[in-house]
Amino acid sequence: MAFTRINGRVLHWRLAGRSDRPVVAFSNSLGSDFRIWDEVVAALADRWQILLYDKVGHGLSDLPDGAYAIDDHTDDLIGVLDHIGAHRAAIVGLSVGGMIAQRLAVRQPERASALVLCDTAAKIGTAETWAARIAAVESGGIASIADVVLERWFTKAFRQIWPNELRGWRNMLVRSPAEGYLATCAAIRDADLTSEAAKIRVPTLCVVGDEDGSTPPDVVEATARLIPSARFQIIEGAGHLPCIEKPAVLAGLIENHLAEAGHG
Repeated sequence: MAFTRINGRVLHWRLAGRSDRPVVAFSNSLGSDFRIWDEVVAALADRWQILLYDKVGHGLSDLPDGAYAIDDHTDDLIGVLDHIGAHRAAIVGLSVGGMIAQRLAVRQPERASALVLCDTAAKIGTAETWAARIAAVESGGIASIADVVLERWFTKAFRQIWPNELRGWRNMLVRSPAEGYLATCAAIRDADLTSEAAKIRVPTLCVVGDEDGSTPPDVVEATARLIPSARFQIIEGAGHLPCIEKPAVLAGLIENHLAEAGHG
């Protein structure tokens, strides 16, 4: 584990895999930390150098001082890449992490060799849905919405077959700092990348779990249609976090896409 001050805040990050290979950076979803990628990383670490990091307000990284926009999160990812000397990387982003990946590819296209956009979109939710979630967390904490979130994160089969794992991931969610969660909710609420999607010029794969309750397949597919030459793939038997429910399938899709994109 490593801790580095980036843009005035301490971020928690880790490198795994082969130091002599190109970098693949993973950006997490709302309410999670980089442990969600563990099984995916295990499958890919023999081929690439893997960068994992906790967004501001998540995991072991610092809390934001106030409002925090998608561009602020993007600045942080760029800062971590700069810190490790990665001038170019493939970016795998899940949910809000996918929005961060999209912004990086538009703002600094020379830095991204390929994108894998997991369970994400150019715009996620509406102002009304985010206002309701923010109000619920402000009133009752993250625990008050946790069970609803878990229904979107995981399929019914996973919730029934793996109750201990479900409890563990619920613990991760409810122990997230409310300040960081709320700031990132507002960042997602205020972000609309629809007009920028056509500017993405790197090879892009959009994937989604067939039972994703947060960014359903039709929403992800609509974003894929906005990005020139993007490919779209549904992962069967997965919710919003295929990195947990179907890590081998997701790792295979990432590996094939990056190989076709010429990333190492």
